[in-house]
Amino acid sequence: MEYIVSETVKQYALNATGPEPELQREVTGTTAETVGKTTMLTDRTVGRLMTILIAMLRPKLVVELGTFTGYSALNMAEGLSEDGRIITCEVDPEHAAVARKFFDESPFGDKIEIRMGPALETIRGIKGPIDFSFIDADKAGYPDYYEAVLERTRPGGILLFDNMFMSGRVLNPEDESDRIIDRLNRTIAADDRVENVFLTVRDGLQLVLKK
Repeated sequence: MEYIVSETVKQYALNATGPEPELQREVTGTTAETVGKTTMLTDRTVGRLMTILIAMLRPKLVVELGTFTGYSALNMAEGLSEDGRIITCEVDPEHAAVARKFFDESPFGDKIEIRMGPALETIRGIKGPIDFSFIDADKAGYPDYYEAVLERTRPGGILLFDNMFMSGRVLNPEDESDRIIDRLNRTIAADDRVENVFLTVRDGLQLVLKK
């Protein structure tokens, strides 16, 4: 993944962001050693942002699409109130096994439920209401995820989409995934059901508030 901002700016932002718990650092290290796809992890700036958003919103139900090895779920769980819980969706059993290991080691493991299978099926099985969602799964599915999650999100609830820059390719879309994300960015900005802001953090975040 290429960053929109320069390496110097990215490093400055990391240096100016507070530390993460040791367990999250272990997730990153283990992912590098066993999975080798650390670019699929959110970084510390996004992780700390999610922790703060969750602590501010105090959601009872958080839904994550794309568990991977558990880094983002742990950051969200860190900000949960006593009655908050997370449902996180994953299709890869090896990734889910790594995530489950770290969830079990954390103080929040009992608040995180991994549901295996296609994310849309899982979403459709959630009665809600959803208070906060983090979408970081297959990009081709983002438009469907947007509609399905928004429908089940309470007014005042938040949706957060990752990788909305597509390493800058949305500026001049070259393939279908780029075009899908570009169209979704435009759709969200014009959707009168929501308020939104595009954050130029890491690979681009869409922060969406349901009216």
